[in-house]
Amino acid sequence: MKQNAMAIDVRTRIIYSALAIMTIMFSMGKDLMAQTNTSTVVKNIVLVHGGLVDGSGWKGVYKALKKDGYTVAIVQNPTISLADDVAVTKRAIAAQNGPVILVGHSYGGVVITEAGNDPKVAGLVYVTAFAPDKGESAASLIKDAPPGAPVPPILPPQDGYLFLDKAKFPAAFAADVSPDVASFMADSQVPWGVEALSGAITQPAWRTKPSWYLVSTEDKMIPPDAQRAMSKRAGSTVVEVKGSHALYVSQPQAVAHLIEKAATGALVAGQEKSGGGVLVAK
Repeated sequence: MKQNAMAIDVRTRIIYSALAIMTIMFSMGKDLMAQTNTSTVVKNIVLVHGGLVDGSGWKGVYKALKKDGYTVAIVQNPTISLADDVAVTKRAIAAQNGPVILVGHSYGGVVITEAGNDPKVAGLVYVTAFAPDKGESAASLIKDAPPGAPVPPILPPQDGYLFLDKAKFPAAFAADVSPDVASFMADSQVPWGVEALSGAITQPAWRTKPSWYLVSTEDKMIPPDAQRAMSKRAGSTVVEVKGSHALYVSQPQAVAHLIEKAATGALVAGQEKSGGGVLVAK
């Protein structure tokens, strides 16, 4: 009887020890999975505005991303020349601690197409934006708009800078933005340099970096069909939302949602697209 009791006691200890080891291994596995999931999410977001506006329009998107734990930088482009805007954007990229998701609205898409070649950039997000190929510019893409597309109410250049007709600005640029905000945007237009508009791409980053594209289906500045054509050419992951050219102002949650999708998938998508090494998030 005593021997049987000892045998049972030994077996019990072995079982408890095995269970303890399994519990520890399961816990370590969960921790490892959590670390792995965290390490594949890009936490740095750089937002690049387009012509005629400044970075303050990103406020709603900024707040949504910050709430979800992202580090967000907003570039204030001078929009005088493409070269200057790329340089300013690259400084913002350099200031980030780790890989970056680079986001551009409108003309900002031209900027990120060039600046996105920076090795820290893991992915690109185009928000109803130009996505030019090598040798193309915002000016050339506007000129080659689909037949029957609305013509943006751009006034003749004034001392080398462009503006939209203030009276037509709300309908053309910000049709789904509240009237008082649209009016303010019209009256606070930032001069857009003709040189910036005609700045040509030397090497499109979307050829080597994964990209996401938000098509605004009611856009009167960049025709939706042109957006679809550019996003298809770039091989972008596309989401369509009903909204105006100022969608980033009127529907910041929709924009932030796409950016977060890019932040979650860019590192893996980049590895698949390049077939090589991948940036590691910190």
